[in-house]
Amino acid sequence: MALPIDKLGTTYAELTGDIDGDRAKAYAAATNDDNPAYTSGKCAPPVFAVVPAWAAMGLAVGDVVPPEALMMVVHGEQDMHFTQPLVPGTKLRTSAEAYAVKVASSGTRFTVRTRSVDAASGDPIVEQYITLFIRGMADGDNGGPDKPGHTFADEARVNPVGEFSVHVDDDQTFRYRDASGDQMPIHVDDAFAKQVGLPGIIAHGLCTMAMTSQAVLKLAADSDPARLRRLAVRFAKNVFPGNDVVTTVYRGAKPGVFPFEAHSAGDLVISNGLAEVTE
Repeated sequence: MALPIDKLGTTYAELTGDIDGDRAKAYAAATNDDNPAYTSGKCAPPVFAVVPAWAAMGLAVGDVVPPEALMMVVHGEQDMHFTQPLVPGTKLRTSAEAYAVKVASSGTRFTVRTRSVDAASGDPIVEQYITLFIRGMADGDNGGPDKPGHTFADEARVNPVGEFSVHVDDDQTFRYRDASGDQMPIHVDDAFAKQVGLPGIIAHGLCTMAMTSQAVLKLAADSDPARLRRLAVRFAKNVFPGNDVVTTVYRGAKPGVFPFEAHSAGDLVISNGLAEVTE
């Protein structure tokens, strides 16, 4: 089984979605984030950008990934580029593009690029590169351009800014499912998770990413989400309910650039983290 690289470059129908204020507050609560910018309704959490883009991304995934492979899909990487903060009440138009396929012996990475603009003005809001990893799919050819890089520079370790910890509650995956709309059963059905080779329910990767965003904003941006311009991660290992996610943020070689990584239960769970903020 292989992905059809002739689909690469296809741009799918533009869909409209809202940055719903109540749902954005619920999303913040579901990721244990009490930032006043979110609880007041001034901004939506940055990782909430996936919610209004989810259906558009699904058009690309549904066209390229065979149905029989969907249950072997895990989230590999997420890279978000913000032109403006997410303001509740804004209506977005989002289009998705089948961007790239990279094949390795352990599986295939499929990247979708989404672009969301203000539906009223047409101004760009956020561009996302969503990379899915299809376990065991080792056939087929590579295709498409390289996505933007965010490899962790080891020399950044000499300039730590600090660390921040968020607990993953026992009911976290159920709350995140309800707030985000991500219904994948590996996050809420223990028997199903074990059936597909996991040790049990795992946290949503984007929930973990949202937890790391708390560290970035607190340590590098005075808790101001309007200053965030880029947030990128690689999901390195699974996170399990009942553990902490401990994010360490470092100062990069350029102003406003902050590499980061996160550990949970002794494992590196978020690697190649990169944030860019306005000074």
